Amino acid sequence: MSQDALQESTLSDRFAVFTSQNIRVKYNTGNIREVKSYRIGELFSAYRDILWDDGRHKYNVSSFIGEIDEILLGERFSTFDQGTLDNLVGTLRQRGNSNATINRKMAALSKLLRKAQKMGDIHSLPEFRRQKERAGRIRFLEKDEEARLFAAIRSRSEDAYRLSVFLVDTGCRLGEALGLIWNDLQPMRVSFWITKSGRSRTIPLTQRARDTVAFSGEGRRPKGPFVMLNQPQFRQIWNEAKQEVGLGADDQVVPHILRHTCASRLVQGGIDIRRVQMWLGHQTLQMTMRYAHLATNDLDSCVVVLETRPVESTNAAAVSPLEAAAPAVVKARKPRAKKASTAVGEKKRA
Repeated sequence: MSQDALQESTLSDRFAVFTSQNIRVKYNTGNIREVKSYRIGELFSAYRDILWDDGRHKYNVSSFIGEIDEILLGERFSTFDQGTLDNLVGTLRQRGNSNATINRKMAALSKLLRKAQKMGDIHSLPEFRRQKERAGRIRFLEKDEEARLFAAIRSRSEDAYRLSVFLVDTGCRLGEALGLIWNDLQPMRVSFWITKSGRSRTIPLTQRARDTVAFSGEGRRPKGPFVMLNQPQFRQIWNEAKQEVGLGADDQVVPHILRHTCASRLVQGGIDIRRVQMWLGHQTLQMTMRYAHLATNDLDSCVVVLETRPVESTNAAAVSPLEAAAPAVVKARKPRAKKASTAVGEKKRA
């Protein structure tokens, strides 16, 4: 065997030994998971306490998810495709849901599915497109409506009356007021810690609102100014009172109208939108802009510009601005013509 052949054979043998002894193929089966399918209701049971705090919002979300699970007929799935989502939106619209209501339900579903995907339960998600919402008319209480309604509430419950006054003068949500404790109240201000957006805010109190939270000192002081009430009790008193004063047929006269009333009065009183946003605790300025159309005083200066003012004239009849300007144009041109003719005459004499 030649020297070259011997060397080639030796290298080949060494390479074979190297590949057989030093290279190991490993198969890791620890990350392989069985693909499972879930119902929407099962996912909600698994993650509801992680994603949503206890309260009315969580109750509403539970209702939304229950309806969605019912529409899907309890179907189990490991992927949620675009067709399923489109059919779901179409069914909700056929049931009479407005675009605003559909957006709220889809927001809850999207939040749940994104959590499930992050945890590995769902492997693909559709694109959630926000439905276009129309700016609806905002209903607020006139002064006389407030007086009649509050009188009817007071005849039924002094505590419900105090709460109503506090709501309309602070613009807070019903749940925010009911959750107040005495530590949240200062002599001239109130701090809301339990809010829908999760952001606390502090606002000053009107004299009327301060009177509603003043503790009389009789008996044992409760935990907060309105803890003796809950939402169902207050709503029942509210509905009975509005029926008594002739507002029973108006489905927009609900406790939340007091928040709209407060915001409307602030804007109509000349408070700028940014401050109203801070007062109400809105997350985005867009939410507060619903009240911007009430700030009509900002447009008053436009009328001054558009008012027609007749031009003064020596004649008895009024002269239009165009007619008044015409003679001035003619006079301005005559001197130029006279100068030109004089120059021509001098040239001829020369």
